[in-house]
Amino acid sequence: MKSVFLDYATVSHGDLDAAPLERALPGIVLYGETADAEVDARIAGAAVVLANKARLTRARMAAHGELRVIGLTSTGTDTVDLDAARERGVAVVNIRDYCTASVVQHVYAVLLALTHHLREYDRALKAGAWERAGGYVRPEQPVRELAGRTLGVVGFGVLGQGVARMAEAFGMRVLVANRVDGTQEPGRLDLAALLPVVDVLSLHCPLTAATHHLIGARELALMRRDAILINTARGGLVDAAALAAALRAGRLGGAAVDVLPEEPPLHGSPLLAPDLANLIVTPHLAWAAREARQRALEQLAAHVSDALAGGWRGRVA
Repeated sequence: MKSVFLDYATVSHGDLDAAPLERALPGIVLYGETADAEVDARIAGAAVVLANKARLTRARMAAHGELRVIGLTSTGTDTVDLDAARERGVAVVNIRDYCTASVVQHVYAVLLALTHHLREYDRALKAGAWERAGGYVRPEQPVRELAGRTLGVVGFGVLGQGVARMAEAFGMRVLVANRVDGTQEPGRLDLAALLPVVDVLSLHCPLTAATHHLIGARELALMRRDAILINTARGGLVDAAALAAALRAGRLGGAAVDVLPEEPPLHGSPLLAPDLANLIVTPHLAWAAREARQRALEQLAAHVSDALAGGWRGRVA
């Protein structure tokens, strides 16, 4: 049974143990990277295709009738046409709750960097600010405590819950947004009601047609001028141009994005402009602690094995 991993290098940097995959799929071919133009040739005759970012479309599934299982080393499924998979009986499995600790650490790393202005003080010190001050450096950039502040969470799965638990440890109040489909849950707020009252907004929901540009110019205008937006979910959740404009105009206290609408940003992004000093941009690595990446391989191997046996563990289609 032919099996391939199209973009193994997006998960492993030569530092992971691939044995779980090899036990589940003997003879699996691990391609470091696969350009879109190479996908069809590499999945030809394959019963199992594993991928992280490679796109598996309706046309590809139709052209490769041997395909039985698609395995994703991510929670997001926007790279796969799930409707086509269901119609063709192709099992699609993803992984969940493998990188919670890593993502939570990242959220608070960037939040603390922004609230303590760590980058600004580091640059000022290296430029001689302390020597010129002759004593203590005056905190021209105000440092804020998290205790007593309000965190808003959009998407309350395992990641959102993990971020919420850490917020409570810092003494923050946590508010959770209702689902965008209109479902009302006790204790939660609609997004429009949540945005004006939060000091920090953290996004953890999937990218769907309903959540595309969930945070745009209108939503940003509802937020406090000193609020901070953090997106470790999917770049398309936020209107990048609107966010850049809000930051540039001082209508938002700061932001941190680990994801962009186009990855890599081959055509540029408004969020990569050098004048956005109150923005931290990282290359989709919130999930990428080594321990999390190893768990990703182990969980994916287990889910693929289960799918091949007719099970439903980790299946999304």
